Amino acid sequence: MKKQLVRNLRRHAFLRRGCVAVIAWILLLSALIPTASAAAVFPPDASPTSVYLEGKEILEGECIILKSVTYVPLRKFCNLFTDCSITWNAKTSTATVKSDALTMTVQSGAIYITANGRYFYTVGEVRNLNGHLYVPIRPLAKALALSVEWNAKQRCVELTPEGSIRAASPASYNKDELYWLSRIISAESKGEPLLGQIAVGNVVLNRVDSPSYPNTIYGVIFDRKYGTQFSPVSLGTIYQAPSASAVIAAKICLEGYRISDTILFFLNPKIATNHWIEQARPYAFTIGNHQFYN
Repeated sequence: MKKQLVRNLRRHAFLRRGCVAVIAWILLLSALIPTASAAAVFPPDASPTSVYLEGKEILEGECIILKSVTYVPLRKFCNLFTDCSITWNAKTSTATVKSDALTMTVQSGAIYITANGRYFYTVGEVRNLNGHLYVPIRPLAKALALSVEWNAKQRCVELTPEGSIRAASPASYNKDELYWLSRIISAESKGEPLLGQIAVGNVVLNRVDSPSYPNTIYGVIFDRKYGTQFSPVSLGTIYQAPSASAVIAAKICLEGYRISDTILFFLNPKIATNHWIEQARPYAFTIGNHQFYN
């Protein structure tokens, strides 16, 4: 009798251990297999919007507006338009999208993406929402050769293919323009945030577009009509090699992006020796240590 009781107890203990192991295995599998609950969790200030491709809605329920910028999920958006592979670098928080005609990098937290050597300003930063990269739609559409229109009445985005190849054309920046624009940005705003460096580049290009200044980047930088316009010219720092971020800022500017198309002046009030701009020109905004004026 005692031997039978011992055998029964051992059998029950074995069964209990087996059940525990099975339950643990099921829980592990459920954690590894994506489910509907793994969808991106949107910030409380985000609002839903719709995106249409040639009149047909795409990515229904997955597109949002955040701080006036329309965002779409990177992987699903790209897979709609091109047969691509997407890899993730956890160290740099960067996704790389590759197809036969496109190489694109998208970094979480960045305010630009790259596509075939070109740099596209995103306006809003790239966001990682619960493991899903969400990217502003305009630069992403440029990378995939899509035109974008905002339908204000319907509060939606309308996309139209620009050609049969779903990829931006390769980079072809004018070497002379990139050379001088990157150097003046670096000399004037090294150490400033990228957004501030872009704004310095905007000042130069806005002057190029203005009838009151020379019509080339080189001409604007070395303009002496009313005295030296930029102190790095007289100091000689204009000839120093530009920082990597200044080159990126210059490329973003040469793509046509403007934080403002009216700013023509800037100064750092902490180190400026002449403050006439503050009295004579309308103030626009401040980024980092620089104040910008129209």
